[in-house]
Amino acid sequence: MEGASTGTPDDRRDLLTAGISIAATLLVIASGWTVVKSVYRSINGGLSISDNLLVSVLLLNVALSLLGWRRFRALKQEVSLRRAAEARASELATSDPLTGLLNRRALGDGGARLIDAALKHDRAIAMFLIDLDHFKSVNDLHGHIAGDQLLRAASAAITAPLPASAVAARLGGDEFACAFPFDPAQPASVDSVADAIIARMAQPFLIAGVEAHIGASMGIARTEAGCRTIDTLMRRSDIALYAAKRAGRNQRLWFDATMERELELRNEVELGLRAGIPSGQIVPWFEQQVDLASGALIGFELLARWEHPDHGVIEPARFIPVAEESGLIGELSMSVMRSAIEEARHWDPRLLLAVNISPSQMRDPWLAQKIVKLLTEMNFPAERLEVEITEAALFENLGFASAIISSLKNQGIRIALDDFGTGYSSLTHLRALPLDRIKVDRSFVTRMAADADAAALVRMIVSLADSLGVAAMAEGIENDEILAMLRAYGCATGQGWHFGRAAPARSTRALLAERGLLIAASPSAVAGETVSIRQGRRKRA
Repeated sequence: MEGASTGTPDDRRDLLTAGISIAATLLVIASGWTVVKSVYRSINGGLSISDNLLVSVLLLNVALSLLGWRRFRALKQEVSLRRAAEARASELATSDPLTGLLNRRALGDGGARLIDAALKHDRAIAMFLIDLDHFKSVNDLHGHIAGDQLLRAASAAITAPLPASAVAARLGGDEFACAFPFDPAQPASVDSVADAIIARMAQPFLIAGVEAHIGASMGIARTEAGCRTIDTLMRRSDIALYAAKRAGRNQRLWFDATMERELELRNEVELGLRAGIPSGQIVPWFEQQVDLASGALIGFELLARWEHPDHGVIEPARFIPVAEESGLIGELSMSVMRSAIEEARHWDPRLLLAVNISPSQMRDPWLAQKIVKLLTEMNFPAERLEVEITEAALFENLGFASAIISSLKNQGIRIALDDFGTGYSSLTHLRALPLDRIKVDRSFVTRMAADADAAALVRMIVSLADSLGVAAMAEGIENDEILAMLRAYGCATGQGWHFGRAAPARSTRALLAERGLLIAASPSAVAGETVSIRQGRRKRA
């Protein structure tokens, strides 16, 4: 316990005012007694001059006493109001007004005190950093009032399993943090608390009569050598939280030193993208799409590659997730699409260009307008562009996605449902959407020859597409056996390594030139063809 306070200036002023009032009252009583005796004596002989003076003094003291007492009560009320305002201001400065938990600043102060106390008693501090999964979807779908109710319910669920000595805070948005001491010889006690929180967050919350499904990702760190400050503890738990999100969400991970290196590499990739996108390092590659019955080329799917000046060609799996997380995917996608359209303008007009739209782009209300604007600027026919939307992205917010699809279709752009079979499409939804193509996910196609269940699923999807009057396209065709099975199922189109791996623009131009499918070559195309011809002559020589 801290030492007793000697009193504030307001307290001392209150005591002084009370003392003066009491003294004035005592003076009134004393003078009043004297006046009473004088009045009694005056009954026989009248008041003297001195008695008149005493009466005047009495009346003056009464007036002063009343005035002092009134002033004392006014000051008392003013001080009470001031103290209440100061207490409220202090509360607002240290707590989150929505949930009542501590705020970030107060967590720093409280966490530092916890660490100091733990070090003195040979205990450790565990810190949880918690981020709600899919909260934004609930907030967008049901409104901010429901979102606020969900945050309050989530904060109660998070704090319920915590020990009494814990401190908990809402850091902002849908991010929470809590810290508590534990016996370093029993880290399992921390795991049990963490698992209780994750398990509760995975259960639905009843908000405004609607079940909200969210879940949570958690990063955990503890005090140890090299981590004995609140800032270091929060940084490590934040790194662990990032790793938990990347691992699939709705889980918890302890901080590990390797995570820090992975985060450094991720940041290097992000910095490289920020410089590489505007400088044209992210370039289009093209994968052939063919008619399975005739083998004729019908178009290309656009893929992105990073031609790094130091590390060579980098596959999209290394930089696309970073672009998604950092908010760069929209800029990257439009940049590569612009380059691809510039190439496709010189192809045979019967050839389509298929482009993938990421899930985060599907949350952009201006996506359709951006694509149409690009087509207009490049003078590229809308009917030659096919936009591929993944099943998961489509049904994350079906109403919003449907509006984007309708806007694109109204401009003549074709729509393909990508990765079909991995999501939760219903026949009702598929009938309502103006689709031009359904693409069977490669994970099923590549297993067809060896897995009867995968083959049956592919056959069912092809049949479903046919019943909807929509073309089916199989991804991941790698050999003649798979190709023959798809033909037997009636699958119309496909793509995969069996027809050729993805290739850069120069190689694609050469392929089209050999097949007579270039209508007007750009200077770069002519240069590429010249190089190809020279190389061919050298080989014949």
